[in-house]
Amino acid sequence: MIEATSHQSRGISIEEQSLRLQETYRQLAEDEAAREADAELRALTEDESHFAASQWSMIWRRFRRNKAAIFGGVIVSIYYLTALFANFVAPYGLTTRQVEDTYLPPQVPHIEFDGITPRLYVYGVESGRDPVTLKKIHKTTDEKITVQFFAKGEEYDLLPGVPWDVHLFQAKDGSVSFLGRDSQGRDMFSRIVLGARVSLFIGLVGVIMSLTLGTVLGISSGYFGGWVDEVIQRLIEIVRAFPSIPLWMALSAAIPHGWGQMKTYFAVTVILSLIGWTWLARQLRGQVLALRESDYVMAAKLAGASNTRIIFKHLVPATIGQIIVVATLALPAMILAETSLSFLGLGLRPPITSWGVLLKESQNLQSLALYPWVFSPAIVMLIVMVAFSFLGDGLRDAADPYTI
Repeated sequence: MIEATSHQSRGISIEEQSLRLQETYRQLAEDEAAREADAELRALTEDESHFAASQWSMIWRRFRRNKAAIFGGVIVSIYYLTALFANFVAPYGLTTRQVEDTYLPPQVPHIEFDGITPRLYVYGVESGRDPVTLKKIHKTTDEKITVQFFAKGEEYDLLPGVPWDVHLFQAKDGSVSFLGRDSQGRDMFSRIVLGARVSLFIGLVGVIMSLTLGTVLGISSGYFGGWVDEVIQRLIEIVRAFPSIPLWMALSAAIPHGWGQMKTYFAVTVILSLIGWTWLARQLRGQVLALRESDYVMAAKLAGASNTRIIFKHLVPATIGQIIVVATLALPAMILAETSLSFLGLGLRPPITSWGVLLKESQNLQSLALYPWVFSPAIVMLIVMVAFSFLGDGLRDAADPYTI
């Protein structure tokens, strides 16, 4: 009797355990199904958000996947920030000369640690002339010249009418020239940084003017068609029929030599803008020919919207991606055009300092062979051109709606 009762209690215990295990398995299965359903729901939500995202968010999503474009954008941003705060970054002014250090070679920076504090320094240089050949010679000494950051130096205008004298770096005792000096003892690094203001921003101003002209004429050509399209297209063909360099030379020759710096700057900007608008106008015309028959444009016409409202309210926003891409690719072309004109002596002239003017001053092949650092503005230009190319290619791919 006792054994039967014991077996019965054991049977009940096993049955309860079996029921509990079944309940546990069922709960686990339900949890797994819930997790799978949540994953499917999240995936569906991501897909839906991908297709429901705005145009700008989709462009940014595709752009940030392009590492080369991000790198190019960072380099371009550094260039423009440097040009914007050029007086702060440059240790010396445009007219600061050290005649005894003409054609001083670049001074290589070194780092040493004072305990745990790093210290940047360069070795001093003694300048003189060879008594036999009279060639300028520079001898490196053992003197260590400390480079101080955020130190006081030459006074400049931080803002119009606001004097300031703090520079990014200065030599504590003596002078420092990371890129050497030119034939008049002027610091090449300072001249390149200060010249970037003209070269970079003349391209920016020129692109803005060129984009405005190309956008208005290109969209008008595609939207109105008829004789308006014919006139604008024939004008584009006439402008593009002339070779660029001779056309620049002919237009730049009209700039009087007696004009001041600002007038010359404005004239070169207008010349570059008059030539650079045709490419964008052709591209926008093709886009607008397809967009003008779209439903929302037809609805705007039936609602009584004027042509001006349709162009600036509907067509310009629809083509803004293409406009941004063309602007990014046109900026280096504008910079190169200004540099070419100044190098040929047809654009900006001293005392204005730009990269083209600096390259013009290094035309002497003998000086270039003996003092190659005077050609450093070309290296600076090469870097920004490559960065613009990476950035423009990335924006072009990001603005393509068929890019995955």
